[in-house]
Amino acid sequence: MTNNDILRRIRYIFDFNDSKMIALFGLAGHQVTREQISDWLKKEDDTSFKKCLDAQLAVFLNGLIIDRRGKKEGPQPRPEKYLTNNIIFMKLKIALNLKAEDILEILALADVHISKHELSAFFRKPGHKHYRDCQYQMLRNFLKGVQLKYRRE
Repeated sequence: MTNNDILRRIRYIFDFNDSKMIALFGLAGHQVTREQISDWLKKEDDTSFKKCLDAQLAVFLNGLIIDRRGKKEGPQPRPEKYLTNNIIFMKLKIALNLKAEDILEILALADVHISKHELSAFFRKPGHKHYRDCQYQMLRNFLKGVQLKYRRE
């Protein structure tokens, strides 16, 4: 699962148009063009496809947090240069204002059942003895659950 896939899925889940996508980047202090957004959303086999870098996805997710939760006081968080699935999962959790029980319900919508302890391992610091890497399948299932919850056809 690439950054471009994640960007595409989030756009689809929340039905964001190009203007909204540009505005989300703007909320995090980064200007992008409609052409850049379009190139990131294209499939890999398209000649105009451009890879969405970790820093760019981090800016977008920070903008999503600001849009959904409001701007926090003081200095704004700097976008990460390198993203892991754990960081992406954490940013989505913050943006959607989810508690552990909410995430477990969302995962259950995607037929994934884990314990609260297993879930908390994804949100620990990497050096912690109970830290666990979030695999692509878990992130994919979380996004599928979010889609089932937030985008009813």
